[in-house]
Amino acid sequence: LALTTDGQPGCEYATAIPSPLVPAGIAPASENPPVVMWSPDGKKILTHRIDRRDAGQFHLVQSVPLDGRTRPALHSYTYPLPGDQEVPLAELVILDADGQKEVRVDADPLPVLYYGSPLRPEWTWWSEDSSRIYIIHRNRGYQGYSLVKIDVDTGESCILLEEQAETAIDPHLTSMGSPNIRVLSDAEEIIWFSQRDGWGHLYLYDGLTGEIKNQITSGPWAVADIVHVDESGRDVYFTAVGREEDRDPYYCHLYRVGLDGGDQELLTPEDASHEIAFSPSGQYFVDTYSRVDLPPTSVLRARGGRRICTLEEADIDLLLEAGWTLPERFCVKARDGVTDICGIILRPADFDPSERLPVLDDIYGGPQTNRARTSFAHAAEGRTASFWQAQALAELGFIVVMIDGLGMPYRWKAYHDVSFRNLGDGGIEDHITALGQLAGRYPYMDLERVGIYGHSAGGYASAHAILSFPHFYKVAVSSAGNHDHRLDKASWVERYMGLPVGDHYDEQANASLAGNLEGKLLLIHGEMDENVHVASTLQLVDALIRANKDFDMLILPNRSHACTDEPYFVRKRWDYFVRHLLGVEPPKGYQVGESTHDR
Repeated sequence: LALTTDGQPGCEYATAIPSPLVPAGIAPASENPPVVMWSPDGKKILTHRIDRRDAGQFHLVQSVPLDGRTRPALHSYTYPLPGDQEVPLAELVILDADGQKEVRVDADPLPVLYYGSPLRPEWTWWSEDSSRIYIIHRNRGYQGYSLVKIDVDTGESCILLEEQAETAIDPHLTSMGSPNIRVLSDAEEIIWFSQRDGWGHLYLYDGLTGEIKNQITSGPWAVADIVHVDESGRDVYFTAVGREEDRDPYYCHLYRVGLDGGDQELLTPEDASHEIAFSPSGQYFVDTYSRVDLPPTSVLRARGGRRICTLEEADIDLLLEAGWTLPERFCVKARDGVTDICGIILRPADFDPSERLPVLDDIYGGPQTNRARTSFAHAAEGRTASFWQAQALAELGFIVVMIDGLGMPYRWKAYHDVSFRNLGDGGIEDHITALGQLAGRYPYMDLERVGIYGHSAGGYASAHAILSFPHFYKVAVSSAGNHDHRLDKASWVERYMGLPVGDHYDEQANASLAGNLEGKLLLIHGEMDENVHVASTLQLVDALIRANKDFDMLILPNRSHACTDEPYFVRKRWDYFVRHLLGVEPPKGYQVGESTHDR
């Protein structure tokens, strides 16, 4: 049964913006499933028709096609850039599952600024009775967001609540977090997240009138995530950072507070970072807490925080027997000499404090996430590869440091706003200041031999660091860097660099600093990078050549943006720092491990 009949090439129904990795054979076709959101009663479907016919394109040349052809293959794909006027637009459509009715949503089409679909469960959902749809919409430039209600029968839409600011804002402490917005009691009340008082807090609104009823949370600390709402008991359970005195300001704890406001009740007292999972009934939750130097413990608690039993405790005896040294979490002062900034230090297993060791600065620089961990890097968590890659570098004879400077998330609004229209900052000055304080504390840190590395936004930041501070950073390995933000995805860049695309984009492009290069620089990029186009690195290369600078470069055929676990990549990064910071010639052709890349 065909539910629609007027789709066209480049203007299809239920189709997300596709990645070029699928036709290139690098990603499976299953990564582009149909985009549909079923109503709870199973009678209706929400989908969209994305018109991308006039949107700008990028092109990747696959020099080594996986089908065995000799002739390079061209892959063209939709890729909006910051400030583009013509971008893909998603028109929302509500369809009866039996094909009897089609309703066009009476609202402006949603701009689609990257691969995938704007319809995601955290941002779009059905009411329980299937009569309404709610969408959280962010403006281009990310200086506003709104909650939109759609009548399913008529398609009529209206804005229930909205928020505007002079700098970028999100319904969460970061642009990557799930929105802290909840519609309660058939839309009679709405929990709303805002940083209007300088901190991330929750507010209660009348869903019928749009008037504020009360501020739910307040104080010099920030709500991280709403994890459960007990409507009958009128309580909201949330994680927050920075509320507990004399503790790491990034540790997440769970709290309970009434929807009508009042005192917040701490439910997870351990001095650690807590990950929370509530039971469907809301009567219990699993609390997994850890620190970088404390293995995870999972406990079952009643909803009031009472500890019922210990479920599991991680055993790291084998790691310790192998000589692994636990990381150290630290706090020092930022460039202003006042603000606390935090990070972690990784040392080699055979660490000897009487020896002076070169230092590696592991940087990311994207303001949507922190680099330095607060929790233990356990395998079950998933995103731990970068931590263990850093530990591997430490084992070669380096002190590896991760630092979250000004402009990074999970603090207060002004702290984060340092990065707005200012991605070139990257907290790099705070890194340099922090390393100076750490070297005073630990004389074995040799600040005459400092290297830096990073991938993606970290690729940009690491290159920016060695070009901006050539007397401090002596060696850099920059991979997949978005070296010119005019050439990078609109979805990410507009959030941090803002609109319109002005002189600050040009001034913060790494090519503008190419003449400053003094140290050793290795640029790495996957030829089939679908996220940050390889042209970003090649345009920096062009500037370095015009400035008559010496550098090194590695282009990886058939490698996408996710190439940092590639064994050859790992070895080349190891070799570069060993050769140029340790002053040792690495073993020729050392095999890190068997490549999983299928050629």
